[in-house]
Amino acid sequence: MFTGIIKSISTIKTIQAKKHGLVFEIALPKTWKLNLGDSVAVDGACLTVAKISRSSFVCELMKETLDKTKFSGSVPKKVNLEQAVRATDSLDGHQVLGHVDAIGQIFKITTIGSSRTIKIKFPNKFKNLVAEKGSISVDGISLTLVDAGNDWFTVSLVDYTIKHTTLGEKITGDLVNIEFDIIAKYINRIYETRNTRQI
Repeated sequence: MFTGIIKSISTIKTIQAKKHGLVFEIALPKTWKLNLGDSVAVDGACLTVAKISRSSFVCELMKETLDKTKFSGSVPKKVNLEQAVRATDSLDGHQVLGHVDAIGQIFKITTIGSSRTIKIKFPNKFKNLVAEKGSISVDGISLTLVDAGNDWFTVSLVDYTIKHTTLGEKITGDLVNIEFDIIAKYINRIYETRNTRQI
């Protein structure tokens, strides 16, 4: 599990195609200590550490991961990283599983002073999972929804988020990984199940 609080911005050093997947070699942040099998959120996608060297670590992306994430179409040079939360860590963001639900696209960016509002489109079938002031993960970043429509939502970025995540470098048209709030998903599932039974 993760919290959506980004710990480092890193670079993808190499990308290798593999049958039904990809292999990322990612620069290892200087202060990080990783073990084989550890989980790392890479732009919000939970990946397993398969190899480690002094300067990098390697993760494999299977077909399911590629199908659900932006990595199937475009792989950014820089990515947000977060290690899995420990029981003793503070939960400053919200519960993020690293299971990307959908690919979103930025279609409007508005800057006011030191803050920035980003409007993102997403598949309409997930409209029941967004609500004003609710939580959402965008490229692994825990954010609060400002406004929400049937196929779009807006999030507001403070100066710290702009400077310490890759969202500060995004432009209109860029793709992002979206994970909807796990509580919203379970509530929606219960609601759908009850309605199906009544029919």
